[in-house]
Amino acid sequence: MKILLTVYIIANVISFAAFGIDKWKARKDRWRIPERTLLLLGLFGGIGQLAGMKVFRHKTHKWYFNLTAYLFIIIQIGLFILLYTKGII
Repeated sequence: MKILLTVYIIANVISFAAFGIDKWKARKDRWRIPERTLLLLGLFGGIGQLAGMKVFRHKTHKWYFNLTAYLFIIIQIGLFILLYTKGII
């Protein structure tokens, strides 16, 4: 349980940081993080994705980022509930 929670927190921190880095790069007109990479990071860190979008005001107008952020969070909650009820965590 402790390892799984640690991995989940790290994934969310990385996802959050990626949105901040990409926003910084966008302002500096530099090479950007590909959208599919940001979405993939959100798959493992949905809360970090949503927080990064809101805090940095980044990718908030793209409907698929908003949809996937909430969808990934719902999937992650469902997965944690499933693992908990099966006694895995």
